[in-house]
Amino acid sequence: MDRLAAMQAFVRVVEAGSFSAAARALNMGQPAISKTVAQLEARLGVRLLMRSTHGLAPTEAGQSFYERAKRSIEEADEAEAVARGAGKGLTGRLRISAAVTFARLHIVPHLPKFLGAHPGLTMDVVLDDRIIDLIEEGVDVALRMGPLGDSTSLSARKLASCPHHVLGTSAYFARSGVPATPAELAGHAAVIYSREGAGTWCFRQGATEVSVTVSGPLRMNAAEGVRAAVLADMGLTITSSWMFSPELESGAVQRVLTDWSLPPMDLWAVYPTGRMPSAKARAFAAFVEAELTRASSEPGAVTVTPSEATRL
Repeated sequence: MDRLAAMQAFVRVVEAGSFSAAARALNMGQPAISKTVAQLEARLGVRLLMRSTHGLAPTEAGQSFYERAKRSIEEADEAEAVARGAGKGLTGRLRISAAVTFARLHIVPHLPKFLGAHPGLTMDVVLDDRIIDLIEEGVDVALRMGPLGDSTSLSARKLASCPHHVLGTSAYFARSGVPATPAELAGHAAVIYSREGAGTWCFRQGATEVSVTVSGPLRMNAAEGVRAAVLADMGLTITSSWMFSPELESGAVQRVLTDWSLPPMDLWAVYPTGRMPSAKARAFAAFVEAELTRASSEPGAVTVTPSEATRL
């Protein structure tokens, strides 16, 4: 049995919803399609399809196999295109993942440019502040911020770094005062982004280092909540400039303690291991890196430091 042809037949059955529709699409006889799928089920030892009132539908195992089979077919098509010298025109589906706020501010506005350069490409965008399982979710490349830690199931390339700052609105600082030293943050209401840790930060000024734990009435597990609370004058926050880049440019929020530095925020392109990152995934990561670097060169923009390729 031709494994790739069998996967193609199965994928088309799932997408068409019936053997007959898949047979027409593949210009094959229906008995041949049915036999191919039956042989595939026998080889795998699991049932892939079940009948429903609307036709055929994949089982749980079938759905999982469908997602991976479709990705394998796309990669095979891509390999052929590259071999023919057609790799510049990316085609097929690209599934990416990114944090909600970062994507809204820095990725989604640039997608028309990327898709315009690759009209044969479609994109699935998974927006989630949580760390998701790339293999389970079928993600080709994820954009993640912060330390990645040790991992045997991921490979990564650092795209850029962005500074952290203490940020707040003019109204908040007019009401609560402007901290002159990191130690004075203990007396301020902080809006804490729980995904960046427990609220303890190491400030540096020359050879001096000061560790400060901020506290306040609000902890948020989503960056959108942190933004909303800070912009409602509820407190200051310590976060990357990426999170408030429009407001920093407009003056709606202000940086304080600018003579002290904080550890930067790194942005990574993360790929699932077990296979080489596709040309589509690599091209998208390179596009994001170029757009962030370009945007940071504009007057008043957030400073971004391009990074050399790094692999875990």
